[in-house]
Amino acid sequence: MERKIETFLKKWKTDIIRKPLILYGPKQVGKTFTVLKFGKEEYKNVVYFNTMNNNEIIELFSKEKSIDKIIQNLSLISGETILKDDTLIVLDNIDEFELVKGVKLFGSDRSDYHIIGITSRRENLKEFKGEELQFKGMNELDFEEYLWVRKEKALAELIKESFHKHKTCPFHKVALELFQDYLMTGGLPEVIKAEKDGKDTFEIDAIKQKILDTYKKEISLNKNLIDISRGIEVIDSIPEQLKKDNKKFQYGLIGTGKRAKEYEKSINYLVENQLVYRSYKVKEVKSPLSSYRDKDSFKLYLTDDGVLFSMMHLNKKKMLSDEDTKETLYENHIAKTLVEAGYSLYYYQSEGKAEVNFVIQNRMGLIIPIEITTKTNSKAKSLSVFMKKYTVQQAYRITENNFSTKKDVRYIPIYSIFCLNDTKI
Repeated sequence: MERKIETFLKKWKTDIIRKPLILYGPKQVGKTFTVLKFGKEEYKNVVYFNTMNNNEIIELFSKEKSIDKIIQNLSLISGETILKDDTLIVLDNIDEFELVKGVKLFGSDRSDYHIIGITSRRENLKEFKGEELQFKGMNELDFEEYLWVRKEKALAELIKESFHKHKTCPFHKVALELFQDYLMTGGLPEVIKAEKDGKDTFEIDAIKQKILDTYKKEISLNKNLIDISRGIEVIDSIPEQLKKDNKKFQYGLIGTGKRAKEYEKSINYLVENQLVYRSYKVKEVKSPLSSYRDKDSFKLYLTDDGVLFSMMHLNKKKMLSDEDTKETLYENHIAKTLVEAGYSLYYYQSEGKAEVNFVIQNRMGLIIPIEITTKTNSKAKSLSVFMKKYTVQQAYRITENNFSTKKDVRYIPIYSIFCLNDTKI
């Protein structure tokens, strides 16, 4: 499967100030496969080490401070000659603090060795903020990449052209139908391959459940035992949380008498490790938005649409016939797409309960409201109320209709959300 991150990896290889790369992201999104594919295509050879419970590698990077001796030992362990500028060294599951610290040695000075560490535990990277390492996140396939798999690259280009030139998409209906397929499948490579291979719904659901179990296993790595069960409870409650009209996270849905203080650490753990995404309510719409967030009012979203689809026990007929269900899936998709494009998530709710689904701020400081408009709330006034109260230069309504612009608001179809990235708005 062609992935966007491949372009980044090729630029990283030729960068004159290249540093060791730490690639992070949830499990099952294709990190290892993509890195090994890149290594095979771009280098004379690849040396791969799975560092999970690999005491020999952990001890080597913990104790040895000489790059030459580390390379010598890695060559002996792998049985491969490690060539300067022509061998890719891959350290998978680089979850130990000492491993990351050891990899930093290769970034202290200009190094001719190319090294990539892979991890699903982003929380372990918080202490490494120096200039010796480069970090890059990777997520599941977005809708554009899904179109590439479906051999619809030309359609993806048409969608981007329609978005940037503010014109209607000539294949709107086809794009919308493919997007609805994507919502059911999600962006996890194994699930997409199963769909492409013609596996039936039950087999695909079994794969999604296996991946969900993998996420829950990740939670078991939490150092606080009681937060493990609480983290699993939080994930299991998200479909019900998102089905509500008011999608604010409510602890009472987990169980009677549950309190915020009990779940704060487990929710932070889930967010830090990209197992869920969080959107805070903002009290005021001023820059920076982060200064006006209400820490007690937030929504949680799942990182994959297809997993949410299965957790809600849906089929295609039910999704297409139930507008509320469809809106829930749309909102989750927008949330994950915005986070993966680099935005922090916020939402706005007035005293009269008028709600704008998302409020984001780009790198230039521009605040942009985004509202979902479906058949059941096609006359929603929340965005209009918002725009009267606050001065905004750009606003979006997400719809199932084609591209259009009305009264300074851009209407864009749900399938084009991947176009909303910081370099374009």
